[in-house]
Amino acid sequence: MEIFISKDNCTGCKKCTKACPYGALVLIDGKAAVNDRCTACGACLTVCKTRAIISNVKEREIPAFDDRKGVWVFVEQTEGHIHKVTLELLGIGQILAASTGQELSAVLLGNNVYHCLDTLKEFGAKNVYFCQHPGLENYQTASYSKIISEIVQNNKPNILLIGATPIGRDLAPRLAIRLEVGLTADCTELAIDQRDGTLLQTRPAFGGNVMATIKSPYSRPQMATVRPGVMKATRTMGSYELNVIEKKAHLSPQDTPIDVLERINQKGKNIGLENAKVIVAAGRGAASEKGIKFVFALAEALGGEVACTRPLVEEGLLPLERQVGQTGLVVKPEIYIACGISGAIQHKAGMSDSRYIIAINSDKNAPIFGVADWGILGDLNEVVPTFAAAITRRAERREK
Repeated sequence: MEIFISKDNCTGCKKCTKACPYGALVLIDGKAAVNDRCTACGACLTVCKTRAIISNVKEREIPAFDDRKGVWVFVEQTEGHIHKVTLELLGIGQILAASTGQELSAVLLGNNVYHCLDTLKEFGAKNVYFCQHPGLENYQTASYSKIISEIVQNNKPNILLIGATPIGRDLAPRLAIRLEVGLTADCTELAIDQRDGTLLQTRPAFGGNVMATIKSPYSRPQMATVRPGVMKATRTMGSYELNVIEKKAHLSPQDTPIDVLERINQKGKNIGLENAKVIVAAGRGAASEKGIKFVFALAEALGGEVACTRPLVEEGLLPLERQVGQTGLVVKPEIYIACGISGAIQHKAGMSDSRYIIAINSDKNAPIFGVADWGILGDLNEVVPTFAAAITRRAERREK
């Protein structure tokens, strides 16, 4: 696909130059021109009112995909324990299945994991495509991608969802290549387009500065990975019999090239922000040893955890495991205290669903106050230690 400019129709309005995300359109002698940065993304085509921008590719006819049915969720499990993101995907899967009039299914691979079936039914799965084999006990890219792609090709689902975990981010692109379909990674929102029934996949783009909604009209299944903590796990009360479709695995030594000798759970990395009831978060205004110390003291007084924004991670003040936002974790605590956080859209996307938000900032125009239930205007180096001391004194009085 190439983009051409009709000089006769171009009025030099500059709408196309503003719409182009790559800076590929410039004005020369009052007329738009295309430079070598153009990726033919088509963003300029929709904003040109004079039809001065022309593409040499005709719009493709969208296939019907009448044989593609069902919303599928890949079940991520370790040693028989289902990852929380799987239950969250089943939650949004129930909504998508209801919107499309199709059934929700799960794909479960492993060894001696029959006990997982009851949990999958509890969270809404009507069908489970189930494969057990000693070679599937531990996740390996080759074996899992081979078995799942065979199941997908034979049963033709409409939608396939995978958690954006380390395993999911390894598995999903391999499956997309095998199935020759598109993949939208790190989604934060999913919905069905009521006009044509396609999956609307929303994710941050351009470094988190915009939210892009993506569709895959020309291929099936529609594949997406979804960030943990974004969706809500929902139990069902339905009294139905779970349909289990078992598949036998045929694995060669090439499919399981790794022998797992021992599994060691690394301690100290899992801070548990997703499950914290109280989070005290540090922003750029707290980007100092003193500010961080005050934030930790307040979190300790409240029995909570410490989080931060991206700049503090980039400056090496706090580890990536504590980052909240579009490029970090999504959290929903009972109380979220934002200390020195301006409230950019990238950060708000990771914490705006908190039940109560308290903002501490010296800038009265900080966007964080727009989402806060309570705002404290002042220097956090004074407010935060005072806050922590008051909480500590109150706790001491209660103990007496």
